[in-house]
Amino acid sequence: MEQTGNLPNAEYRRFDGMREYEAVIDSLIPQTQRAIRVFDKTLSPAYNSAQRYEALRQFLLASRSNRVMIVVHEAEPIERECPRVIDLLRQFSVAVKIHQTLRPAKQVYDPFVVFDASHYVHRFHYDHLRAAHGTNDLNGAQQLLDRFAEIWEASASAVSANTSGL
Repeated sequence: MEQTGNLPNAEYRRFDGMREYEAVIDSLIPQTQRAIRVFDKTLSPAYNSAQRYEALRQFLLASRSNRVMIVVHEAEPIERECPRVIDLLRQFSVAVKIHQTLRPAKQVYDPFVVFDASHYVHRFHYDHLRAAHGTNDLNGAQQLLDRFAEIWEASASAVSANTSGL
């Protein structure tokens, strides 16, 4: 038997469709115990749904050490179109961070979400619907965690819980 360094129950599957992509995210949030890392062009409308809001809220309430880290290319739509995300940011300002990519990371085009360090959902391009879902896949998750760390380094805080104005 080949040693892969992965968990024995690791699974990887490909699929097509935004509906399934969003459903996988919703199914993995309640299973997450420490960290959710999101990278995308911008947040989809699903992040403003009552169901996802409540799942993220429960995740953040479960432990003071739980974290949600989000990096997007376009942060402005979040403030306009995702008031529930802004509410989470306001309620859990230490635990929720939203960054926007800087020039060195603007060419990254494959959105993904990593749950803890073993589950993930990964779209191969933000303009296409092809995606993959990894469960108990330490190797695949680690590759995405490494990419997320690089993207995070090439980003800056973009959305705050404070009301801005002139």
